[in-house]
Amino acid sequence: MGRRWLCYWGEMRTRRGIEVRVIENHQRGVRVEVGPLEKFLKNVEEEIGLGPESVAVRLIGDAEMARLNQTYRKKKAPTDVLSFPAAADSAKPGTLKQQVRKARGKFLGDIAISPLVARRNAKSLGRKLPEELKALILHGVLHLLGYDHETDRGEMERIEMRLRRKLGVA
Repeated sequence: MGRRWLCYWGEMRTRRGIEVRVIENHQRGVRVEVGPLEKFLKNVEEEIGLGPESVAVRLIGDAEMARLNQTYRKKKAPTDVLSFPAAADSAKPGTLKQQVRKARGKFLGDIAISPLVARRNAKSLGRKLPEELKALILHGVLHLLGYDHETDRGEMERIEMRLRRKLGVA
């Protein structure tokens, strides 16, 4: 694979000679165990048929998330998750198998998650933070595959719920 560009973070990484972490914790507001999340992301990639290291996830603070949400979505408050596709594909997504076939072997993009927002959401939904973070990772991966719950009449939600059951995410 050589070099790859992480879209949002603007960092060049090389896989030659160093281990590339696919989940990086760049916030201090919430204690997060990254190892189980990396294992979950690997399970997601395997379950839907993506290659390893097809996604990069960065955990960020509320201030950075609010800035990104304002920049890219014109919304002032922080949100729980944002996805940054590596390639702009405006075509309507097909089935999950079709989307995975198009994406196989490619770097899909970056996912930014705010653990502070995730913790607030988890508490209001009666979930534990690790489960909420896993749900957000899966949600972000589906966005990177081209799904959009705001415009697809429930298609993304149906796929997400099916995968959550298979992957054991509440």
